[in-house]
Parts: sequence; structure tokens; C-alpha cells
Amino acid sequence: MNATSTAPRSEAAPGRVVLLTTSHRVAPGLLSWPAWQALHAADRVLCADGAHPQLPYLREAGIRVEEASPTAQDLVDACAGGRTVVVVATGEGEPALTDGLARLAGSGRVRMPELELLPASYDLPGARLLDLVQVMDRIRAECPWSSRQTHRGLAKYGIEEAYELVEAIEEGDRDELREELGDVLLQVVFHARIAEEHPEEPFSVDDVAGGIVAKLIHRHPHVFGDATATTPEEVKEHWLRTKAVEKRRTSVTEGIPLGQPGLALAAKLASRVRTAGLDVPLPRAEGVGYDLLALAVRAEEEGVDPEAALRAAARAYRDAVRAAEGVGE
Repeated sequence: MNATSTAPRSEAAPGRVVLLTTSHRVAPGLLSWPAWQALHAADRVLCADGAHPQLPYLREAGIRVEEASPTAQDLVDACAGGRTVVVVATGEGEPALTDGLARLAGSGRVRMPELELLPASYDLPGARLLDLVQVMDRIRAECPWSSRQTHRGLAKYGIEEAYELVEAIEEGDRDELREELGDVLLQVVFHARIAEEHPEEPFSVDDVAGGIVAKLIHRHPHVFGDATATTPEEVKEHWLRTKAVEKRRTSVTEGIPLGQPGLALAAKLASRVRTAGLDVPLPRAEGVGYDLLALAVRAEEEGVDPEAALRAAARAYRDAVRAAEGVGE
């Protein structure tokens, strides 16, 4: 018994069962105040897992925990006379126990104790990312294929996953969008895990996250500082100004990856030129390439993504081809 009460118990009182759940993504021992109150006030505290990560901290706090796997009827009996029993749930959440309690309650033949589900610790937004890092660690160590991958070997997958993400966005498929975002996220975590093994310049996924957090804060002085921006155009101006100071580039073309698709490359160059206020005439020459360059620059001026526009037209062309072939969707 963890607390002594001077109030007389009624032998007819059904008592109370508290199912205490915790998140393995929160450091053990960091429990909510209601959880600590319930633990200290309980007549008995039970846990089926003797290696539960919370147990050392509960015992250090003076909580006597019994290693036991009670049945639903055992719990009902233990609560007789108005007693309170706290069950520290294992990682699976005690489904057999809760199902058994539900069956007893549904039978109508048993006077059930009060049942309470008490989350003792909660996942914060982004907590599942910790699971992804942990899973990636194990895969890197134990999978014959994953353990041999390099940044260079994975590069093509990053490109493929990015295109599949764009396709899901353009198709408006929410399920595909969620899945493709996960595939892109996997590429980030995979590369960061490989980077940890570099003999001279290692970095981790925490370094990656820390870097982008610092960049976002620095480039949003209107959110995290004293600057003011009330329109998207002003936000973009802040971004470009701080980026220029960070990069210290001598040309607006620096930092533009030349390996990207041609239309996207042309549009990016045109965007940089327009934003910088430069007057650079297009090169005059004959050929499809120069015609496409002019079209890409025009599209950028009109606020159209030439790559997306061409993909949309290509899909329409694909549909026309399938219709001519008599192939249904």
C-alpha cells in the first residue's frame, strides 16, 4: 500500500482501476502530476514487465511496484472494498486485460470498479521521428543491403522520391502524398545515418535538424526578430537578403544546380535575373533548345512553373494516346 487513508472503507464499494500509460519517446521518470498523485495514493501498483523502464524511477520515488499479470477478475477482486489499483501498462497497452474488463462489464453480472485511463506522459509533435531514427540505426547495422549503401549510391533514389512526391501533389492523392513524404524523409535520415560513420567529418541527423532550424530562424527575422513583413513579397525579400549575406555570392547564378531538368534550370536562372533587376537578353541562336529557353523564361515571367505545365500537357498527351489505343484508365 502506497498511501494510508484514515477514511473507513465500505466493503461494498467497487474501488478503482487506473491504467497508467507512458510513452517510450519521453525520458523515464518524467510523468505528469496526476500520474504521480495516482501512484502515491494507490493501494497497489502492478506491472507485468519487470524490466519496464519506469520501474527504477517509481521505486526511487517510494512507490512499491508488484510484478504481476492480473486477469480482469483479479483486478476486480483487488479493488473490492474501495481500493485503488494502478496498472503500469507495458508497451503493448495491456489489450488482454482491457478486453477482459470489457467482457466483465458487458456481462452485467459483476459490479465493476471505476475504470480510468491515465496517460502519464505524452508524445510531443514530431516524436515519431525518434522511432524513425531508431529503426534506421538498426537497419544500417543489420541489413545486408542498407549497411553497404553510400551517399553516391543512394543519390538516384533521392531524385526518384522527389519526383514521386511532386506527382502525388499534382495528382491530389492525399494517401500517396503522405507515403511519398515518408519516402523523402527516409532519404534524409538514411543519408544522415551514413554521415555519422565518416572518419573525419561525421555529422548526425541532429546536426542536420539543428542546421535547418538555425537557418529558418535567421531567415525569418519577421517571425523570430524585430523585422516586419506583412506580404509574401516582403518575406521573400527578407529571405533573399539574408541568404545573400550568408552565401556571399559573387554571381546570382551561384548555387543553381546545373544537373536539374532543363526547363527548371532555365526558369531558375530567369528568376534570379529578374529578382536581381538585371537586364540580360536571351542568347540568339537557332534550335529547339533556344526556343525552349525562351518559353521557360516567358513562363517564369508569367508565374508559371514550366516543368509542371509540361507535365500536365504530357499527361493529357498520354491520355490521348491511351484513348487512341482503346486502353481504359
